[in-house]
Amino acid sequence: MFLYSITAFGGPQGHLGMMLKTFVQKRKDVTEEELIEYNSFCQLLPGASSTQTITLIGYKRGGVLLATCTLIIWILPAAVMMGAFSFLLTAFPAKNLTAGLLKFIEPMAIGFLAFAAVKAFRISVKNLITQIIMLLTMIITFYFFRTPWIFPILIVAGSIATNFSSKRIPQSEPGKQRPIHWRNIWLFVLIFIIAGVLSETARKQEWPNRKAFNLFENFYRFGSFVFGGGDVLLPMMLDQYVERPVAPKVAENNPNALRIERSDILTGFGMVRAMPGPVFSVASFTGGMALKNEGYKMQLLGCFIGTIAIFLPSALLVLFFFPVWQYMKKYVMVFRSLEGINAVVVGVMWAATLYLLKGIHPMNFSAVSIMNIGAIVGTFLVLRYTKIPAPFIVLVCLLLGWIF
Repeated sequence: MFLYSITAFGGPQGHLGMMLKTFVQKRKDVTEEELIEYNSFCQLLPGASSTQTITLIGYKRGGVLLATCTLIIWILPAAVMMGAFSFLLTAFPAKNLTAGLLKFIEPMAIGFLAFAAVKAFRISVKNLITQIIMLLTMIITFYFFRTPWIFPILIVAGSIATNFSSKRIPQSEPGKQRPIHWRNIWLFVLIFIIAGVLSETARKQEWPNRKAFNLFENFYRFGSFVFGGGDVLLPMMLDQYVERPVAPKVAENNPNALRIERSDILTGFGMVRAMPGPVFSVASFTGGMALKNEGYKMQLLGCFIGTIAIFLPSALLVLFFFPVWQYMKKYVMVFRSLEGINAVVVGVMWAATLYLLKGIHPMNFSAVSIMNIGAIVGTFLVLRYTKIPAPFIVLVCLLLGWIF
């Protein structure tokens, strides 16, 4: 698992191919049919799908204990590297780095997001209702980026909307459903509630280390609501740490809200493409950047909190839901809901792309804006029409930043 974790580039799609080669063909830990079923099951859950699939391989071989060890070894290398990168940006003035070596990493990240949106659109938006959901989500998200609960509200609405019709996904086995036992989900819900209560109490009473509690709640919420992989984290983090802190009501009622520069978040999302392991490890970087002004010890704590909080919901959900997966497969409403949720995810990704494009002022026609547009378009075209690995794209953008 450690050797796999330091060589697994390419995001969830590349990870699945490497899992097939390593754990099916070479080691025979699971069969190909089992791996495909694990991956399909994890697509139904919020969180890091490749991480959840890896966890299930460990679960199949040795139960909860081995699954936990597998999870830790899988996320540790990427988390350490991304956490260290947050200290690099803290040690050196971010503006100097982003104006030089890292100048094209931000537009490159937008190119990655646009590519992910196009790919998700082709997979998830296949009929009129999903097209309507996607367009409405894109418009609502773009104009209400600072609204606290916009993402979960849209996800719930999308899952309900696609359950009104039975024509696209008909009930295959009527009358054969068995009741699902939800008691195993209590820990996931309990942590969610406790994190929310402590975060709000810490904010209102101005606890000395209130930002650590706020950070845990933020990332646990992200990990609980992210459908569609690491690219969907970007709009959530932009909303939470860039847009929301400057909203009038938030600025008045919560002047000490966690805040991260837009350029820092985009730089982190760009650099994580050059790292092996899960894209969700960007949370290690973002957690460190959120607490960088509190000192190095708190920054290190922020890296740790970001890592634990973002992956904990994924682990709890996959381990608690997998034992009842055979029952859940009989409930067609699960698959109908997923149809709407995936359409919402695509809409959120398009809204985030438009929001980020607005930030680089593409209509200025200055040398800087033209170069940024070139980096975005170039990244998209390379991803769309070639098989060049993502780390090489990052290296080329770093080289261009150094030259120009």
